[in-house]
Amino acid sequence: MIIAIDGPAASGKGTIAKRLAAHYGFKHLDSGLLYRGVGLAVLQAGKLGDEAAAVAAARSYDPARYPEDDLKSDEVAKAASIVAAIPTVRDALIALQHEFARSKPGAVIDGRDIGTVIAPHAEVKIFVTATPEERARRRILELRGRGETVDDAAVLADIKARDERDMNRPVAPLKQADDAVLLDTTHLAISPAVQAAIDIVEAVRAGRTPA
Repeated sequence: MIIAIDGPAASGKGTIAKRLAAHYGFKHLDSGLLYRGVGLAVLQAGKLGDEAAAVAAARSYDPARYPEDDLKSDEVAKAASIVAAIPTVRDALIALQHEFARSKPGAVIDGRDIGTVIAPHAEVKIFVTATPEERARRRILELRGRGETVDDAAVLADIKARDERDMNRPVAPLKQADDAVLLDTTHLAISPAVQAAIDIVEAVRAGRTPA
């Protein structure tokens, strides 16, 4: 079974995907970390904005190259959004994601184009979202929790800019798949949001229409 989880930044999709994978004993892949890794590689090389450098980094990328904590900064997130808009970078990382989707006994993959491009055949597709203001609030708490100095207005502006960039990129834009179930987490804490996702999976497995 493949469970595809899509949605914009700070919607809660990553945490929900991890919890679903643990609940069902499936493997989990945060596809965004692949792009963050490529983004960090070009940042470290001083070549952000250099398409050839980004493509080379993607083609040679090893998912084990960086500890996850190294990929969580806001600077790396912005770099990831930039390199993810390059079609040849996406092509270089698609094969890795396709291979992961064949994991046994199942896979949970989260990102922005999983249900539409990477695994359009996924048995379960969930599109996780929340208002930009709520997502900015979550990101601010995350950044402050890591001891970073935060400009609240700048974080909200960046969330909106990333949404615009992700939704309007020419290849694999962020959008809800036609057969994906919408899960709005604006007013949900993580535990009820995860339970809502489990309920969606169970409804699909039982042949019911999710509520």
